[in-house]
Amino acid sequence: MRDDLREASPRRNRTKEHFKSALVRLIKAKGYHSVTVKDIVDAAAYNRSTFYVQYKDKIELAEDLLASMLQGLEESVGKPHVPGHKVYTAKLNPASFHIIAYIYEHRDFFELLKYEDTLPGLRTGFPNTILKIYMEKFTFETINNLPVNMDYFKRYTAYGFYGLILHWIDGNFKESQEEFIKEVIDLTKTHIYSFQYIGDRR
Repeated sequence: MRDDLREASPRRNRTKEHFKSALVRLIKAKGYHSVTVKDIVDAAAYNRSTFYVQYKDKIELAEDLLASMLQGLEESVGKPHVPGHKVYTAKLNPASFHIIAYIYEHRDFFELLKYEDTLPGLRTGFPNTILKIYMEKFTFETINNLPVNMDYFKRYTAYGFYGLILHWIDGNFKESQEEFIKEVIDLTKTHIYSFQYIGDRR
């Protein structure tokens, strides 16, 4: 029985990923509100009964898609950093911005930001996740240790970063990851001297 459960879980996850991918494609093709469960199962090449084993409706699928992608975004940030280790912006390199690699790897999803009738919650959930990352997972030291309201500073920096990402997406990722990261690093050096990744506080 346990072996059956172990085999079923990866299979179920694959099925869910197929439904999520189908929903992304359909939103781009016809807009979120026009998509039906029939559209989703046809695009994913499954039957309706398989869909309803995984989700009760389109809304639950959409919520799962958004939650999983934003969780992945949040988890991607800590991969290049050691909690508590001070990083000087003068020594930043492309590996320091794994979050950008994550966005580019999942660009089919994040391109949904360009569509008017898009995934519910994406336009607020994405910037709010970036703000949460800055507020909860990092401490910053300003250039020349200039005293500032750190709450404002983190908000300013987080939303500025979000704006740059939107510009990159709107431009169809014209700049390569390396080019985009270089621009972000150059801007970071103008107002941040160093930072520490705090990680999850448990």
